[in-house]
Amino acid sequence: MQTSNPIYQKDVLEFVTVAVEYCRYLEQAEGCVREEFVDTVSKLLPLLYLKGTLLPLYESFSDEIPADYVTEENYDIIRSNIAYIMADRDDYLDVFVDDMKYSDEPILMTISENMADIYQDLKNFAYIYKMGAETEMLAALEQCKRNFQTDWGQKLANVLRAIHEVKYSLFDTED
Repeated sequence: MQTSNPIYQKDVLEFVTVAVEYCRYLEQAEGCVREEFVDTVSKLLPLLYLKGTLLPLYESFSDEIPADYVTEENYDIIRSNIAYIMADRDDYLDVFVDDMKYSDEPILMTISENMADIYQDLKNFAYIYKMGAETEMLAALEQCKRNFQTDWGQKLANVLRAIHEVKYSLFDTED
């Protein structure tokens, strides 16, 4: 059955599923060893990016801005847990940030902060979907797609590059 309502389309529901899995994993990551964490997120991040690219372009024509459900405390817990897991491998140099326009040097970023930023956007989106109010779901879908295009999609790509380097440099140190 094909529905014209974008909130129930196959690509959207698959995105919701991956977004929920990403959030669930980060919420339960405390105490993970780095290799396990890196291995898991190196699989989740590309899938999340792919599903984000498949979200439909939709204009809800609503002035309503979806509410934020992730508190600063929730955000800090996620960021801190990832920073602890990544330890000395949390930092990476990035050239794809706005501040780079004003600098000749790469900008120091952290895996933990970028993954927590992605988490915040996806958790807010998933929470609205869980509530089931279609008008809010449409607004959240529109905002999530827009944020993917302008913010967290690029952060995800940058973090994936850093995660890739950590994952495969682990093999170098074992040789």
